[in-house]
Amino acid sequence: MRGFDRRLLKYARSTRTFLVASVFVQAVQALLIVAQAFLLASVIVRAFTEAADLAAVMPTVVQLGAVIAARALTAFLAEWLAHRTAATAMSELRMAAWRHMMSLGPAWLAGKRTGELAQLLVRGVGGLEAYYARYLPQLVLAVVVPLIVGVAILTEDVLAAVIVAFTVPLIPVFMILVGWVSQARVDRQWRWLAVLGNHFLDVVEGLPTLKAFNRAQHQVGQIRQVGDEHRRSTMGVLRVTFLSALVLELLSTLSVALIAVSIGVRLVEGNMTLMAGLTVLILAPEVYLPLRMVGQHFHAAAEGAEAADRVFAVMEQEPPTTGSADLVAAEADIRLEGVALGYDGKDVVSELSAVIPAGDITVINGPSGAGKTTVLNGVLGFIKPSAGRILIGEQDLADIDVRQWWSHIAWVPQSPQLLPTSLRENITMGEDLDVREVLAQTRLEVWVDALPDGLDTIIGEGGRPVSVGQARRIALARALLRRSRVLLLDEPTAGVDPESEAAILAVLRTVPATVIVVGHRSAIDAIADHTFSVGVVV
Repeated sequence: MRGFDRRLLKYARSTRTFLVASVFVQAVQALLIVAQAFLLASVIVRAFTEAADLAAVMPTVVQLGAVIAARALTAFLAEWLAHRTAATAMSELRMAAWRHMMSLGPAWLAGKRTGELAQLLVRGVGGLEAYYARYLPQLVLAVVVPLIVGVAILTEDVLAAVIVAFTVPLIPVFMILVGWVSQARVDRQWRWLAVLGNHFLDVVEGLPTLKAFNRAQHQVGQIRQVGDEHRRSTMGVLRVTFLSALVLELLSTLSVALIAVSIGVRLVEGNMTLMAGLTVLILAPEVYLPLRMVGQHFHAAAEGAEAADRVFAVMEQEPPTTGSADLVAAEADIRLEGVALGYDGKDVVSELSAVIPAGDITVINGPSGAGKTTVLNGVLGFIKPSAGRILIGEQDLADIDVRQWWSHIAWVPQSPQLLPTSLRENITMGEDLDVREVLAQTRLEVWVDALPDGLDTIIGEGGRPVSVGQARRIALARALLRRSRVLLLDEPTAGVDPESEAAILAVLRTVPATVIVVGHRSAIDAIADHTFSVGVVV
């Protein structure tokens, strides 16, 4: 983990203001520490060497009380500033990461595990609170305080300043050594956390299937095993944390003791005044305290910083490039000319040529794994051809602003997602639209009328369960409501009963748009105006 990651300035802009404000507040706090030491030493020296009574030292005591109150105020201000900045910066980073993930497109998201991304955005970014609220302010303090307090010590005792100058750099050296050891343990802890999150999410999503085959109890043991590995890795991190804190405490204690011994010897020999010795002795622990605290907060912030590294690794990936030309006409033939499409530099489909006439139903068929969904992703603009071109009329899709193309498209993927909200909002996506026509088209009217709250019934997770066929018809109703000029459907009848299949196919015959359907069932081929096949299994 770095002391400070400059990428935070780029993706969490509130960090910039925080750093400037933090340096100012910590500088004031360091000056107050020096003032407190001088005032406290003055009171003690006057009381013991000059036999001053309370009335004589009262003005100095009042000043000391004011300094202590000011220190408490600046500490509160620094704490408030750190927590406020942490909340703002985490929100900025989380939203920036989410937007970038969306810009990478569905093809990229399909290759990632949902549980890991969720852990990254929620638990991972949330771990940065310790980084912002504890580690980063302490890091600033560790730079500002030793410098200011060290100068104050130099004005009182050169030998003590030399000891500080030689011993202070040892603490960062030990921190670096400890950091190397803890980094590997933090990486291991994060890996097991990602595995645990992924596995748990997979189990929850597949719980109905596991119950059907009486395998749910077996997964309890699997989750327990992964959880135990995560627990062991976490305890390993804690062991390093406590041992490193002991090392730093020992080093700073020995350094202060060395200064104290040198002061004591010179006071006995009469080579140093009590005022100077006492002032230096009060200031010496303040030099090492911020550095010790940095070492302690390092481990609390390590998990969040590791997650931030992973977030930045995602955000540094370049999103698919898009053209800038305006789309001339969406109601045009779509032509594939010698197209090669694939992922991560490996072609799934190659040398594919086909014509998709405007206003007709075109079915893409072929064996499983041949690349039918990949062709659909290419037409959608989610992936770019590595060879050949996809034409919308006479325009190359690579030259068109893909967002303009998307504005004319409705897409129903293989596994349409339903939101945990009302049926109405699932269909309208929050817009104020009349859904009666699409309900009739998709033959959902009877089912909706039977629901306890009609269109306002909550469905999805935590709501009314929905069958596969109903989910596909809801997704189709959502797509039809867009009144798009191009409708793309990926396996729209997979896993549905004959009645639902007939309802879906009947709707497709009436849609006034260019319809592209991926499927390999004879009922789908029966409604096609045109078909073309995609190669062989790769």
